[in-house]
Amino acid sequence: MSDPEGHEETVRFPRAWRCLVLSAGAVLGFGAAFVVGPVVDGLVRVADGAPAPLRIAAQLPLGWAVPVLTITGLVLGAWIVREWERENPVVTVGGEEVVVRRAGVSLRVGRGLVDGVFTDGHDLVLVDRETVELVRVHADRVLVSGLRQAFQRFGYPWRGEADPHEAAFAAWVDRDPALGEQAHALLRARHRALADKQAGAADDARDALRDLGVAVRDRRGGQQYRRTSRPRQGDPRHR
Repeated sequence: MSDPEGHEETVRFPRAWRCLVLSAGAVLGFGAAFVVGPVVDGLVRVADGAPAPLRIAAQLPLGWAVPVLTITGLVLGAWIVREWERENPVVTVGGEEVVVRRAGVSLRVGRGLVDGVFTDGHDLVLVDRETVELVRVHADRVLVSGLRQAFQRFGYPWRGEADPHEAAFAAWVDRDPALGEQAHALLRARHRALADKQAGAADDARDALRDLGVAVRDRRGGQQYRRTSRPRQGDPRHR
């Protein structure tokens, strides 16, 4: 979505995908009305029981089961869409700055700070000239095409769909002498925060690591890190 005069472009979870998920939920609910009875009968024969919601649905007359399960599928699809949208950012790209909004938090990055933009797995990443990560935020594949077009439209250096610094990352091993104790303490704190689903605390630990000149990402159930070209001083994102 662009503003009327073309000064910025906003990339968000695509409306087409929203409609697709909602439609799929409704269709699956409609189809379930015709098969829930045989499914419950099969579960009773094989496992001597079936979940209560399935048993209730199986007892509905077909005339009721069709609308009830279709609406249930639609509601489930709406929930999936809401969660999917909550996990992904809304990114506004303009000639002077980039604004990233996610989970009620906004981050502003000046154009002059950005030396590279790329996606790394399911992350959108912006780095400066010394490879310090100004932004690393979850962004699903459905956003990549829109992000690439928006950044290229305004002349940002789009680096592709892989981290140019891939070879510099190493798996974090606690107490490894390659890192100082302060960095290890922050990585431990971030690991605990992620395990406890405390996103704010995990982000705080990432910011503190960035100040030490350490970039971190999540891969294969663990953390990976790399050294940036310099420790980060202050918070350049708001200058």
